[in-house]
Amino acid sequence: QVQLVESGGGLVQPGGSLRLSCAASGFTFSSYIMSWHRQVPEKERELVALIGTAEDATNYADSVKGRFTISRDNNKNTVYLQMNNLKPEDTAVYYCRAVSLTPDVYWGQGTQVTVSS
Repeated sequence: QVQLVESGGGLVQPGGSLRLSCAASGFTFSSYIMSWHRQVPEKERELVALIGTAEDATNYADSVKGRFTISRDNNKNTVYLQMNNLKPEDTAVYYCRAVSLTPDVYWGQGTQVTVSS
């Protein structure tokens, strides 16, 4: 059974930091491209950051470059999103996604991030 379980969301003040985690099971994690996406009500889900199967291949949305860092630990089947200098506009539900070359696509259930004073 495939599972992607996000954690680490919450309420944080502007300028603060959060680290999201996504624990994967039920598939060969190291063979999948992993990414984080976010969505706010009435808007389309957008790509935040992506990391290839090679842990040094990353890509970021312009809005988060220099503030967010995506990483993965293939030994722990986990992908992370370190978010620094958070802004109110980063408020969203954050989702983890796994994509293979087949392609198989899996999504997590999402975790809420709220940036507010």
